[in-house]
Amino acid sequence: MRAFFNVPDITQNVSRQEFRAMEEKRMSEQNPYEILEVAENASFEDIQNARDRIIAQNQEDEKCRQTVEAAYDSVLMDRLRKRQEGKIKVPEGIRFAERLAEKKPPKLSMPQLNPSPNWLQQSIDQPDMQEITIVGACYTTLAGIALLSQSVDTLAFLLALGVGFSLYWLNRKEQKLGRALLLTLAAIGVGALIGSALLQTGLQTDPVQPQAILSCVLFVMLWLVDSFLR
Repeated sequence: MRAFFNVPDITQNVSRQEFRAMEEKRMSEQNPYEILEVAENASFEDIQNARDRIIAQNQEDEKCRQTVEAAYDSVLMDRLRKRQEGKIKVPEGIRFAERLAEKKPPKLSMPQLNPSPNWLQQSIDQPDMQEITIVGACYTTLAGIALLSQSVDTLAFLLALGVGFSLYWLNRKEQKLGRALLLTLAAIGVGALIGSALLQTGLQTDPVQPQAILSCVLFVMLWLVDSFLR
């Protein structure tokens, strides 16, 4: 450490603590270029080599290493300031003590789609497989009887059973009989339109009566409404 800072041998007249205090005072009074033993117009390669050389010569002196590193950083920051002022040109690959925060490009965010209306979310049901099976078995049974029946009165009775079951099943979900009635009537209306359209296409229904085909379409619509709406 004394060889680096050229401090005269005065250890015989002062204590170790006093000597260290004198060294620290001397280092604090030196500018970074003097500590690195380089001129202010030295190249960056010379500054780096000076730092490495001094640290290598004082490997066991932690205080010296910290002082040299601080001086090196001070020199680089001084060069950075001069570069920003346009006084010197600094190589792009030089390491600065404090890197400027890199500006990240703005992130492109996808436009958010409008969520489904609340009334639609509240109307859709997510039944489990058991509920779907129960409702499906009920309407499948009614549809099977309707296909085998040759009586209009029987078809009307089966349809009445389907409507009654639909009212019961929908009402048990929300305990709203009026809402259940509206959904049931909507299912019957849509089913009647679809069934009538099928019959008008000239669909061959023999030997099954057209009314039975229409009843089956109604039961399918009731099954969909009872299973997936509430």
